[in-house]
Amino acid sequence: MDRTNVIGEKVKSLRTAKEISLEELADRTGLAVEQITRIEENIDIPSLAPLVKLARALGVRLGTFLDDQPDEAGPVVCRRGDADDTISFSNNALDARQHLHYHSLSRSKTDRHMEPIVDIDANGNNEFHLSAHEGEEFIMVLKGTLEINYGKYTYLLEEGDTIYYDSIVPHHVHAFEGQEARILAIIYTPI
Repeated sequence: MDRTNVIGEKVKSLRTAKEISLEELADRTGLAVEQITRIEENIDIPSLAPLVKLARALGVRLGTFLDDQPDEAGPVVCRRGDADDTISFSNNALDARQHLHYHSLSRSKTDRHMEPIVDIDANGNNEFHLSAHEGEEFIMVLKGTLEINYGKYTYLLEEGDTIYYDSIVPHHVHAFEGQEARILAIIYTPI
């Protein structure tokens, strides 16, 4: 099931419910009105950085856009195979749309502050742009080899390797040499 259009619908729904104009949201986020319009109309799939800015400006958590479900109190268990629905987007919607597929392992936990597992498509496109957003990320490679460009440095991680970094530093996460990979990514964004 392609749930990509959920992001744009939720952004627009929250913006209109809070009676925030496109121009005001653009001022609050630093994003262009045209960019927000394209996100709301599901023309562009936003990267993580604009999503974090939109979440802050709209007063919601990042998970609200990805897969929030109605209230769930207590712990959430996700059985193998239950996380097959994905939200797909790119680290930069202009050059590599939908190369990251986010599987929530905690979909029904609405007050969470972390977002989990990611599949990375095989991709022969070597062009990318670094992006930055508030928060921290912890990544563990479950399958394949991962390349992370972080500031001026490049890190190669293999199965079982981990990395933890401040995501305010410009970075890009992709599979090494265009191969597919699977990672456990814990993305924390402060309230």
